[in-house]
Amino acid sequence: MKKFFILFFSSCIFFPAFSQAPQAWTSIDMYQAIRKLNVLGSVLYVAAHPDDDNSRLIAYFAKGKLYRTGYLSMTRGDGGQNLIGDEQGIELGLIRTQELLASRKVDGGEQFFTRAFDFGYSKNPEETFAKWDKEKILSDVVWILRKFQPDIVITRFPTTGEGGHGHHTASAILANEAYEAAADPKRFPEQLEFVKPWQVKRVLWNTFNFGATNTTRSDQFQFDDGMYNPLLGKSYGEIGAESRSQNRTQGTGSTSLIGQSIEYFKTTEGDAPVKDIMDGVDVSWKRVQGGAKIESMVNALITSFDFLYPERSVKSLIALYKELEKLPDGYWKGQKMKETKDLIEQCSGLFITATTNVHYAVQTDSIRMNFLVNDRLGVNAVLKEVKVDAFDSSFNKTLSKNSNFSFSKTLYVPPGKMPTQPYWLYSKKEDGYYNVKDQQKIGQADVDPSFSASIRLSIDGTDFNFSVPVRYKYTDPVRGELYEPLVVVPPVLISPEESIKLSKDSNSFAGVLDLRGEKPGFNAVLKGVGVQEPDKMEIQYVPDNLVLNEPNKTVPVNYSVRANRDNDYFFAVDAANGRHDVYHLGMREIRYDHIPDINYFTVATVSNRKLDLKIYNKKIGYIVGAGDKVPQALEQMGYEVTLLSDKELSRNHLGQFDAIITGVRAYNTNDWMNNHYDKLMNYVNEGGNLIVQYNTSLSFSRNPAKIGPYNFDISRNRITDENAEVNFLKPDHPVMNFPNKITKDDFKGWIQERSIYDASNFDKTKFETIFSMHDPGEKDDDGSLIIAKHGKGIFVYTGLVFFRELPAGVPGAYRLLANIIALNRKNGF
Repeated sequence: MKKFFILFFSSCIFFPAFSQAPQAWTSIDMYQAIRKLNVLGSVLYVAAHPDDDNSRLIAYFAKGKLYRTGYLSMTRGDGGQNLIGDEQGIELGLIRTQELLASRKVDGGEQFFTRAFDFGYSKNPEETFAKWDKEKILSDVVWILRKFQPDIVITRFPTTGEGGHGHHTASAILANEAYEAAADPKRFPEQLEFVKPWQVKRVLWNTFNFGATNTTRSDQFQFDDGMYNPLLGKSYGEIGAESRSQNRTQGTGSTSLIGQSIEYFKTTEGDAPVKDIMDGVDVSWKRVQGGAKIESMVNALITSFDFLYPERSVKSLIALYKELEKLPDGYWKGQKMKETKDLIEQCSGLFITATTNVHYAVQTDSIRMNFLVNDRLGVNAVLKEVKVDAFDSSFNKTLSKNSNFSFSKTLYVPPGKMPTQPYWLYSKKEDGYYNVKDQQKIGQADVDPSFSASIRLSIDGTDFNFSVPVRYKYTDPVRGELYEPLVVVPPVLISPEESIKLSKDSNSFAGVLDLRGEKPGFNAVLKGVGVQEPDKMEIQYVPDNLVLNEPNKTVPVNYSVRANRDNDYFFAVDAANGRHDVYHLGMREIRYDHIPDINYFTVATVSNRKLDLKIYNKKIGYIVGAGDKVPQALEQMGYEVTLLSDKELSRNHLGQFDAIITGVRAYNTNDWMNNHYDKLMNYVNEGGNLIVQYNTSLSFSRNPAKIGPYNFDISRNRITDENAEVNFLKPDHPVMNFPNKITKDDFKGWIQERSIYDASNFDKTKFETIFSMHDPGEKDDDGSLIIAKHGKGIFVYTGLVFFRELPAGVPGAYRLLANIIALNRKNGF
């Protein structure tokens, strides 16, 4: 019997902040943490997307007031734009998750997410809730309130729509409805197996002044959060700017704010604060029975803390830990025990690592793990036990001061050890949310490490268990010593070179599978192929049997398919090992220096689409913008594509290209585009076809007229309904008829949206408009595709989202883009 290993409908892994180097606190960090032991207050900030937080305010609460502070982002930002690469959708959400975790490491907050998927811009909360499943996402917010137990909740946006984006308004509605629902045991009672109802004291809207929208008023509750913190050497404005600047995919690099910064608040649930935002909340140990003694012990720790010899506080911290154990069970007991244990580890100067010298732990193979423990400050530590999965070893090793104790162990990785995978992608997601089965995973920002080492140490006679993730450690010649996640992978990875295969006359197509062996000597057999829809088909592999001897070496396998219909094909490798194990996962690696390595698995799938597609003109120059996958799609269509950067534009004779296309946001991300304005306009004037895909407004840094031969503005208009009716304004125009006849069918099956950042304020005697469309309840917009004649050539600006539709294999998008490329004055236009 053949056995398939972990068939995931949508499979990805991301790697959280734990993947970075082991963190050692400074004495300032320790002192702050000791002071925090006497603060029993908590705040949860709530918004829709990773870059919606108020990082200055989070820093003020977390590092100034020392409240336990969290940020709940409804989504992982999957539907945003990407200014640093071509990742979209789930991949972009993985990157933005890591960026947000990096932000929290700067400002001191904690991070949470709901199951909501960022499906792109939404104009109202009704549309948002229709996709999110309001009750499901409300249950997530209630769960996080009951688990985190914030005293106050602060929303970035109002419930009344001034925040613009429908996701923004929806996040506020959910936070306000959760205020009552979290306290009601009749709401989502299935959660009460793990948590208790929780009553938030108040919900406040953090009003704002964003450009033309000023919602602040002098009579609103307000305070300054721009103060300078001498312990930290920075103001909260500086910390907030550094935190916000971690969102690099969104281009949110921020200037440090020095001086007073007033925050304004409007109470939307509960009683309004008068003197302090925590009015009516006791944030001292008086809120816990038996807390008076704890407060006294913490005060003594604060007074006696020695910045040069933090280890002198360890005995008192252990005594405090034991006293905390005696308290009645409750939220703050558990939280303060955790904080105290962290302090014991840090004040002791303990250095504990579990590492490997390889990036991947391979199923059915072995991996060598290296363990190191150092009692750097000499606190009378004795190593008692080390455990990793089935490995369990006892010790009675007294650690000498600042002396490494290390050992290695080789562990077998069983075939049932799951590949490292984020919990929200275990099951196929819906259009508007991820399916998460495990209640206790909901809200969790990151994935659990593939292996964790439990280290039991006796410190001054008391046992403590410390857990550290097993990480891949290596030295980069430029960046130095680095730690990355250890990833569990199958013994063979199978990845199609192209995930979309277009065929023009039939459903016959050919391609290449890249097989990458992770275990030496893996014998791979390729036989059949799985299909989404039943079909009579033939498939051939060359070769169909091979031995993968070198780990991490990719070997190409040619395949050809003859079929009768459009289909999705699932490729797999049979292990010739007697058990007939079958593997079908591929792995893509995402690397950016500002976040941990990301590796994500996908089922080896190829989608074949038979298109009635004709192309005219062959040579395309493509000016790379913020990052998209349009060039690959153009090559699939049959064009010869040359990527053009600043140097290539300077050196190349542009007349060799039948059309030049600018990538998405090329004028936003490439300062040098204006240097080539005259050359591009001359190219058009001499008979070329310049096609500009969407940009955002250039009014802050450039003259919009520098894009085309005639003036036009780039608006914020967008058609977010991917099924919006498209009206043909000029059905006889060449762009509608040559070389493909465009019909209403070409606008079926579009994803996420129709167009974004459409053109506006253009002279209709110079520009022709081809389509009009609108979202429900709005007026028609005709700026999604504008075309102008200039000299002998053509200029086009389009907000149509080809960068989304082409990678998704939408047939009409291919046909329409082919017609835009074919525009030529010689063809009668």
